[in-house]
Amino acid sequence: MKQHVIAFIAGSLFAFGLALSGMTQPHKIIGFLDIFGTWDPTLLFVMIGAIAVHLVALRLTFRRKAPLLENQFLLPTQKAITPRLIIGSGVFGLGWGLTGFCPGPALTSLPKATTEVIFFVGAMAIGMYLHKPISKFLSEGLSRSQIK
Repeated sequence: MKQHVIAFIAGSLFAFGLALSGMTQPHKIIGFLDIFGTWDPTLLFVMIGAIAVHLVALRLTFRRKAPLLENQFLLPTQKAITPRLIIGSGVFGLGWGLTGFCPGPALTSLPKATTEVIFFVGAMAIGMYLHKPISKFLSEGLSRSQIK
């Protein structure tokens, strides 16, 4: 139960920060990506602030032997840059650049119920639903092609 409460508080704080910084407004993101037009550096300042806070928090966190609600730190072990990672990153970046939304700001903007945010969140939900069957299909196809 404590983990759920902490996750809710962290998510709420993240949503508040996104709204406060204006990062739920797609034109801010698209303006940041428009480096040859009317460039908007707001996102850069938000990123620098987030990195600074994260560096301090990370140092404080790893001084502990374990997280507050777990017995040990569970850190990623995969370090390889795979085609799957590159393709997934590319699709994410393409969607972000075309719409100005990524998952956090889109969910935070959902109460506005604009056509754009509803379409984006719907497409995101469909993509999450289709991820497993598509991954399974692709991995089975790859296995068959390696056998031949």
